[in-house]
Parts: sequence; C-alpha cells; structure tokens
Amino acid sequence: MVSFSNSNQPGQSVNNEQTADYRFALTSLTSLFFMWGFITCLNDILIPHLKGVFDLSYSQAMLVQFCFFSAYFLVSLPAGIIVKKLGYQKGIVIGLVIAAIGCIGFYPAASMHSYPVFLLALFVLASGITLLQVSANPYVSMLGAAKTASSRLTMTQAFNSLGTTVAPYFGALLILNEAAEGLSTQDSANAVQMPYLLLASMLLILAAIFAWIKLPEMNMSTEDTNTKDANAEVLSGSAWQYKHLVLGAVGIFVYVGAEVSIGSFLVSFFAEPTIAGLAESEAAKYIAYYWGGAMVGRFIGAAVMQKVSGGKALAFSAGAAMILILIAIFTSGTLAMFAILLVGLCNAIMFPTIFSLAINGLGEHTSQGSSILCLAIVGGAIVPLLQGVLADSIGIQPAFFLPIICYAFIAYYGLVGSKFSVKD
Repeated sequence: MVSFSNSNQPGQSVNNEQTADYRFALTSLTSLFFMWGFITCLNDILIPHLKGVFDLSYSQAMLVQFCFFSAYFLVSLPAGIIVKKLGYQKGIVIGLVIAAIGCIGFYPAASMHSYPVFLLALFVLASGITLLQVSANPYVSMLGAAKTASSRLTMTQAFNSLGTTVAPYFGALLILNEAAEGLSTQDSANAVQMPYLLLASMLLILAAIFAWIKLPEMNMSTEDTNTKDANAEVLSGSAWQYKHLVLGAVGIFVYVGAEVSIGSFLVSFFAEPTIAGLAESEAAKYIAYYWGGAMVGRFIGAAVMQKVSGGKALAFSAGAAMILILIAIFTSGTLAMFAILLVGLCNAIMFPTIFSLAINGLGEHTSQGSSILCLAIVGGAIVPLLQGVLADSIGIQPAFFLPIICYAFIAYYGLVGSKFSVKD
C-alpha cells in the first residue's frame, strides 16, 4: 500500500515531505475532477438525444438537469455527515461506487425505453457525484495555505473542465451519431448503454485505486493557523451564522444554474436557422469550445489569482459574461454563436473562487459549509428548468436573459458579499 501521512500541527511549517504528500494528493484528485466534469457535461448531449427519442418539449427535456442537480440539494447534507464521520478519502470511494451504480442504471432504462427510469439513474449517478464534491472540494482547499486556496481549487477545477471539453466529442460520436442514422426510437435509446457502461467501469477502477492509496489526513488542525485563531470566538455555533457563506451558497446556486442552462441549450441554439442551422451531431461538437474556454481560463486564473484577489476577479468575469450574453441575444449568426461560447471563458474561475471565498474562516464548520455549498448546486436543477419554460413560451434566444440575472448577483458577491462576516 502506498502510504502518506500528515504530521504537521498548528503553528508548525509544512516541511518538504509534507509538501510532497500534498502534491501527490492533488495529483490523485485531478482524476476525480476530470471524471465528474466529463459525466456532468454528457447531460448536454443527453438532453437533445432524449428530447428526440421521447418527443419532449424543452421544459420536459430539462428534467434531465432537474433530476441530476436536485441530487445535490437532497444528498449534500447527508454527504457532509458521511464525510465528517468517515473522512474525506472514504467519502470519495463511496461516492465513486454510487456514481458507477447510476451509470449501470442506464442499461435497463434504455432496454425498458423509459424516460422516468433514465431520470432515476441520473439521480443515483448525481448522488455519487455530490458525495465526491463534498469530499474533494474542501480537501483541496485545505491542502496548503488558506491565501492560495482559490488558486489551488481553480487549478484542480481546470481538470474538471478538461473532462467537460472532451465529453461533447465522446457523446456526439457514440450517442448523437447513432441516433442520426435513421434508427428506431428503441435503438436510439440503446445508444447510451455502452458509453455509460464504460463510464461505470472507469468509476469502479478509480474507487479501487482510492481505496488502496492513503492520502494525507486533513482536519481542523491542518487549516491556516491565523485564520483559525482570528475567528476562534465564533466556532462554537454553526456554519449558517457566516454571512459570506450564506451569500456564497446563493452565488453557487445562480452560477451553476447559469452555466448549466447555457450548456444545456447550446445544441438547440446552434440548430436555430438564424444562428447556425447545424445538425445536432455537429452542434454538439461546439459545446467543447464552451467548456474548453473554462478549462483554459482556469489554468490562467490559477496563475492570475496568485496576485489578484478572488473577489475582484470574480466581479470582472461576471460583468464580461453579462455583456457576451447580451450580444448573443441581440445579434445573430456567427457573432451570436461565438459570443455565447466565450461565456465559458468567463465561467472559468467562478465556482472555485466562490467556493473558496465562502468557506474561508469557517474552521471546524468547514465540512458543514462545504455541504451547504454543494446543496446550492441545486441551481443546476432549477434555473435550466425555468429557462426551458421561457424557451417554450418566448423562444430560445430571449430566454438567455435569465443567466444575465444570475451573473449580476455573482458580480455583487465578488465585490461585497464575499467579505468575511458573522451574523449577530
């Protein structure tokens, strides 16, 4: 067994051996960020695929995202309890196994040709991903100094974006291309079976690896000592008493909602005659540019935020996203198409920055705070569904006004709401 231990105590500097342990842990965790990014982005392929297979409206098709992201709302708090009792590493292993079970569920869903069973399998899959998020995000934040947590989490999130960049090609090749070949609806539904069985196999392999290795144990004593001492007087309460955490949860809600909404509608948006008039299998490939922009931006952001405060970078990115979406709404053709794709670049630093700013200074409440933030990922269930209703009533293009409202709040959080604050 590969064994790594963490022996630093409060006030003690991290030595070279401990630094090597942290680097090994961060390297190992990049595979998890890649996998859950890959799986989450496949929803953008599933939505137009299942919409065609089951002849759904936009709002019905958005139930894919609703069921997937509602798991974050229902499972995050229990996941936080599991992580607190069993530790981050065991939480990761359990999350991987649950996600694999969800992927396997796609096989009977396709065989039964049942949309509700597909949604159930997605919920189980997302439950596993939720446990992974609750385990891995705070773990990465604590693998080093608190002042560089945003940069560190942004770097690992870049590999999450690598997964979201690769996934559209995978989905277009193995799912949408199959459906485009004039198959029956049953055969089109079966096109998802093999891809998700492959994903299940990879998740189980990762679960075995993370059960075998031993990562550094992280707890309250490994947090930044100055942060801990400065806030010691408020650690006896609850994470809910921190205003910057509560506002950060709202920020995660609207950010994930906006990002998922945009990604979910890209294939249909590019298929519009006034935009590009692309076939679904071709339009799906352009999703990679949306998520690829987030990947590139996160590598850049990880370096930039070593010098620039996370709050200012967050506000700037949100403002740029609002401008780009307005261009996509009021123009057409290539300009509208690439304006909406560039929003992915603006999204790059948002999740890791909001997350790290929100859990700053929580001390012993970090695990609870993490589960609250992951609970807020339910925005990915609510906002796309609302945008689906808007698209059905007023059209796809004007429905993008909804993400603009989301980014406006994110700009506010970066400038004002992210400042450390405790409720009276």
